[in-house]
Amino acid sequence: LGLIVVDEEHDASLKQQEGFRYSARDLAVRRAQQAACPVILGSATPSLETLYNARLGRYRRLHLSARAGGARAPAIAVLDIRGQSLSAGLSPLLRAQVEAQTGAGNQVILFLNRRGYAPVLTCHDCGWVGACPHCDARLTLHLRLRRLWCHHCGWFLGTPSKCPDCQGLDLRGLGLGTERLEEELRAVFPGVSLARVDRDSTRRKGELDRLLAASRSGEIQILVGTQMLAKGHDFPGVTLVGILDLDHTLYASDFRASERTAQLIVQVAGRAGRADRPGRVVLQTRHPDHPLLKSLIQGGYPGFAELALEEREAAALPPFGHLVLLRADAPEAEVPMDFLRQGRALALTLLADLGETRVQVSSPVPAPMERRAGRYRAQLLVEGPDRPGLQRLLRPWVSQLWMIARTGGLRWSLDVDPQDMM
Repeated sequence: LGLIVVDEEHDASLKQQEGFRYSARDLAVRRAQQAACPVILGSATPSLETLYNARLGRYRRLHLSARAGGARAPAIAVLDIRGQSLSAGLSPLLRAQVEAQTGAGNQVILFLNRRGYAPVLTCHDCGWVGACPHCDARLTLHLRLRRLWCHHCGWFLGTPSKCPDCQGLDLRGLGLGTERLEEELRAVFPGVSLARVDRDSTRRKGELDRLLAASRSGEIQILVGTQMLAKGHDFPGVTLVGILDLDHTLYASDFRASERTAQLIVQVAGRAGRADRPGRVVLQTRHPDHPLLKSLIQGGYPGFAELALEEREAAALPPFGHLVLLRADAPEAEVPMDFLRQGRALALTLLADLGETRVQVSSPVPAPMERRAGRYRAQLLVEGPDRPGLQRLLRPWVSQLWMIARTGGLRWSLDVDPQDMM
């Protein structure tokens, strides 16, 4: 083994979230240490942990100061849409820019990270809302498939013709998904070739490759899609990227939400201006003064990362602290909570025996989405300033956790460095 390359090292998909939990990035670093070979962690938007390791001198930082082929980085503009009338999800200014670019023979990407037709189906007469019977989640309307679909557990049913509660006929889809966006854009730009790229439109084998080839050849002028469009694709004809709605991620409860939002914005923006034509990115928002957006506009991703690292340090969150999440789930809500209470008592006893005072063990709480796929989920957070202190607890703790009787269909897992707090 002579070299290991981890592309898009920041991507959360490199963390295995089911079964045996591990980070493919961190495993690659360890494997390279064992083989005494270099490992390259590549990304235009490095994770805060990787940037911190570079700051400490653990990693050597190599910076590409120019884009391939001499292309210039796109200009990013924040567009305040408060009080504006939107047509097909576009403000009047963004619509005019789309018309100008397509009229000049250029290509446009419109990014909306929400697939389906509408995120909610409701009855206008009685207020019924389609909800998943197995999860604490709404069902997404997929109009062409005629389904209401849970994006968390995969359960679905046919779209009802009348309200299940009051038998009313006035059922309405609320909100905008990529399927609805495509439909409305075709009406707004009737003479422009348009395609949608998301998990639904590319299910058929070879369809994604066909759409990407058609886009690169210039056959498609407007590309509508989800984060599938941000995954390193090269569209030399794209001169405008419109990011339609990321506001819901700006105030998410997960402490990593701002980092992932910044990474997504920069990755999507990187699809514009990759050839000899300059690119422009327009980010529609109702929160133009949000610190994340300001730091991105003023200092790019490095400026955002510095601000984010300061916030993480003040809160003793990764990479300045280390987390372990003990998760449990069962068909009945009290079963996982009881297991976690026993687990916490064991951990506190072990910490007292070890004389370890810096590791904190929280009380068990329901997961942010408590019910998923018919199972009730709860979790317990362990925090420590360094890994050795945590490891002194984890080794004996895991052995003791296995000794707790597993009743009522209980399942549990221990996640070191959790990437998903949901």
